[in-house]
Amino acid sequence: MAKRLMFEKPLGMRDTLPFFYNQKSKAREQLKSSILSYGFSFMDTPFLEYHETVGKVSATKEQRLFKLLDQQGHTLVLRPDMTAPIARVAASQLKDAEYPLRLAYDGPVFRAQQAEGGKPAQFEQVGTELIGDHSSHGDAEVIALLVESLKRSGLTDFVITIGHIGYVKAFFKDLLGNDESTKELLLEHLYRKNYVGYREEVKAQTLTDDKKNALLALLDLRGGEEVFAKSKSLARNQVCMQAVNELKQLYKLLSNYGVESHVKFDFNLISHMNYYTGILFEGYAPNLGALLCNGGRYDTLLPSFKLNASATGFAIHLERLVEAINDEENGETRLGVIVDDDTHIKGVQKAKELRQQGYPVLLQHVDQIPDIQEFKNQLKEHIDFTAKGGQNDE
Repeated sequence: MAKRLMFEKPLGMRDTLPFFYNQKSKAREQLKSSILSYGFSFMDTPFLEYHETVGKVSATKEQRLFKLLDQQGHTLVLRPDMTAPIARVAASQLKDAEYPLRLAYDGPVFRAQQAEGGKPAQFEQVGTELIGDHSSHGDAEVIALLVESLKRSGLTDFVITIGHIGYVKAFFKDLLGNDESTKELLLEHLYRKNYVGYREEVKAQTLTDDKKNALLALLDLRGGEEVFAKSKSLARNQVCMQAVNELKQLYKLLSNYGVESHVKFDFNLISHMNYYTGILFEGYAPNLGALLCNGGRYDTLLPSFKLNASATGFAIHLERLVEAINDEENGETRLGVIVDDDTHIKGVQKAKELRQQGYPVLLQHVDQIPDIQEFKNQLKEHIDFTAKGGQNDE
């Protein structure tokens, strides 16, 4: 048993090997550069938070929280997302700051896995929170920044799907009244994008044909700006109409930013983050079997920390972004200086000179290289001061 455990990791945890680490670092810096260009300020929060505060207001289910006790007997959690901790900071240490606040973050979050399914229990998020702006201009800014950040990272083929949680909930309220169990079943099917299950559930309900047809027609409200007319004709109340108007205004603003080509609309979009109150969005890329990024407006989270402010933001799953970019180039930047006993001092001087110029330099004695050709293949360039090598690639 001991030997087997020696090389195993806890469920959902994984090692980041040098190549993938370098790719993550490159993507992270490009994302951060883009976010900083919009005037956002980066901050960080502790890995550990109190369950009574951040743990309870987080949208993460209880069974997916990593919990532990401190020496005083308080229940702590490893932060399951970054939005709730930043909301805590905004409502305490930054409550007197000038609004709107533009905050950004980069760090790991932790969500426990119940079974081995390839899903990570620890992953890195890069994202933003725009706090104190309750307008469509705020929503447009974060979505435009998301698009530009993904493009700057090297991703060209992706789509941001935008919906409005208010439309769906008001639509269901009108058709299903107080039947909460049916609402939850239908919302769960939409969240999992199980449209076959959704249709079967609707057909099984004891509703009029008119109501069933309306519920089924909801699935057709996906596409470009042409869905606005359909969604208005299907709207059952003023809340639905207001949601459509907000999305139309958002589209106009996104067009001003010039990012509309990456945008689609989906009026049955549902998120597992239960604190979203209005516009919400998700990002997808081809050949990536999971969500790339997500975000939206959350106007009730900050009041739970006794701060009367609205907010909107996004989070990018960094590891998935790297997979989506699929940069197969080695990306190696190291230079090599190969020496023997007679040329060691010459090699040290050359390595120092190159490092002062900003190059990462690997100085290696030839006697400690098992395979000289394989060693050279791992470098961008090399200088061989040994008698056999001469001074290659100088």
